[in-house]
Amino acid sequence: MTFSLNRNLIRWIIVVSSFIIISLILWNTYSFFQNFKEEERSKMENWSFAQKEMQKTDNLNLDLGLPLAIISSNTTTPMINVYSDGSLDPRNINEKKDKDSLYLIGLIKEFTKENEPIEISYQGKHYSTVYYGNSPLLNRLKYYPLALLLIIFLFAAVVYFFYRSSKNAEQNKLWTGMAKETAHQIGTPLSSLVGWTEILKTENVNPEYIVEIEKDIDRLQTITERFSKIGSAPTLKTMDIVEVTKSSYEYLKLRSSKLINFEIIIPETEIQVNLNEQLFSWTIENLVKNAIDAMKGKGDLKLELTQLENQVFINISDTGKGIPKSSFAKIFEPGYTTKKRGWGLGLSLAKRIVEDYHNGKIKVLTSELGKGTTIQIILKQV
Repeated sequence: MTFSLNRNLIRWIIVVSSFIIISLILWNTYSFFQNFKEEERSKMENWSFAQKEMQKTDNLNLDLGLPLAIISSNTTTPMINVYSDGSLDPRNINEKKDKDSLYLIGLIKEFTKENEPIEISYQGKHYSTVYYGNSPLLNRLKYYPLALLLIIFLFAAVVYFFYRSSKNAEQNKLWTGMAKETAHQIGTPLSSLVGWTEILKTENVNPEYIVEIEKDIDRLQTITERFSKIGSAPTLKTMDIVEVTKSSYEYLKLRSSKLINFEIIIPETEIQVNLNEQLFSWTIENLVKNAIDAMKGKGDLKLELTQLENQVFINISDTGKGIPKSSFAKIFEPGYTTKKRGWGLGLSLAKRIVEDYHNGKIKVLTSELGKGTTIQIILKQV
């Protein structure tokens, strides 16, 4: 318990520290951007002053070297000088568009939003208005926080997926170990049951009892083999999926509540599919049992198997409580369950068997709250 609390505390410290560091970086970038913007404003004011000095043509002794140097030094900041007569003097603008008056008027509106225009007057008379935009360097700096956030987001995503993959691998390893250990533990009493059955056959026991006991022993052997295959690559054989599906369905039908109205619609001809019979039967049983649980032991349950364009479709429908659309994908995640008593492994196991072992697909085909759900399995025909 203490270890778990310390681990959660460390996680919160890392989250809060990361948030503070990101906030400081963004604030520092914003401050730098504003300072750089103020420097550009000062540069443009100097340029405007130099432009104003150039108008003092009545003073022939005035040295214009400095104003000319200031004016010619601006080679990056885009600007448009609008004279009092309405003429436009663009500078540092796209050469292919600097003659397009409509384009320049649009730029003036854009520049006005970016920076406040500078008025140039001489001897109380309006001379021109300077509209200027952000320099290329300033524009790149403006998008720097977004790029930084994107990098941080991508880094966090990589860390998250790495952590999730490691966690899933650990869970799969634990699940595999538990499954194999379960198979091992069942094997010992199962062998004993087989021996006792042989002894009972020599005694004066009703043969019908022996037959039923043998059926349950066969069932336990099937379960043991299923668990022992978890974590190992299963062997697929070309089999008739119609017969395998029917056998699994009928087995559950005989051992389920009589209040369930079972219906099965299957072709009369064989359909050959690469299957691992035990694992596929396990999938059908999991889906049927989930459907029965969803109906609370009372309702209509239908299995329909169809074939179309080298694909086999198996739809299992119930009249249970239904699934919210937001949970269609979640129900196949390990640990997800709506039952008070449940591990949330049945559907995740079915998904793994269908998609990882049989290269098929399993999904919620339709579902409506209060009316029922249809789960669909899709497999390739041989």
